Amino acid sequence: MANHKSAIKAHEQSLQRRDRNNRMKSRVRRAIRAARSAIGAVDGGNEDQASSARESIRATSALIDKLAGKGVIHRNAAARHKSRLEKRMRKASAPAPEG
Repeated sequence: MANHKSAIKAHEQSLQRRDRNNRMKSRVRRAIRAARSAIGAVDGGNEDQASSARESIRATSALIDKLAGKGVIHRNAAARHKSRLEKRMRKASAPAPEG
């Protein structure tokens, strides 16, 4: 354990930051899960489901960008999560192939 007052304070601050970062990462994981389930509910031509999924992706992307800007998650990880969501959405909303 730290002996100096400043070291004790720094340790307490690091614990607070760790807890906050873990809460934010959990929030992103929940948002990604919700967006994936919204995308999974998209049925080829149903525009209501597609617009709901797009809104979910938009909100999730905004949250991911916010946390990447604060350094909670790496910017490359943020880009990867967002691109994977967009890729799933494109695949889900594409019309079914004929034949």
